[in-house]
Amino acid sequence: MRDVDVRVALHKKLMAEHLDDTLIMDELGLCGEVRVDVAVVNGALSGFELKSARDTLRRLPKQIEIYSRVLDHAVLVVADNHLDSAMSMVPDWWGVVRAQGSAGAVVLESERIVGTNCSVDPMSLVQLLWRDEALEELEIRCAASGVRSKPRWAVWNRLAETVDVGELRTIVRHRLKARQL
Repeated sequence: MRDVDVRVALHKKLMAEHLDDTLIMDELGLCGEVRVDVAVVNGALSGFELKSARDTLRRLPKQIEIYSRVLDHAVLVVADNHLDSAMSMVPDWWGVVRAQGSAGAVVLESERIVGTNCSVDPMSLVQLLWRDEALEELEIRCAASGVRSKPRWAVWNRLAETVDVGELRTIVRHRLKARQL
């Protein structure tokens, strides 16, 4: 069972579960450090990390750290050989799904229900926005003065300081979905 087999099975499951207003995308970069294998953007920002039988868990601690700064929900989709180790590594709010090969197909079975991340970091979340998107959000709020010609970090910082994390979550989800139109 390869990563691509797990990814195809996960995409089929997600497409069957979600409505048309949901964006499902591969390889969403977070904080310039890691990539979420599959991201789901709708009323929340959810990420799925895939660990097939051929993978290792070497990068998982860093992925957990960054995902936990940005995502509302995180799910580890893991092969049997990694299940026990992975379950002990991920925070309690992370969901865990077992990926098993069966008759040439991948079967996905929930091992732990996903919870909600209560500690999203606004500065990490805002980095999902392009500089122009963040600046436009500041313009809407009459808060762009002094940062229009500044680098993206200054724009991101101003936006993270200007809006609360709940509103920022909504802005980021809206902007990610709007890019796909």
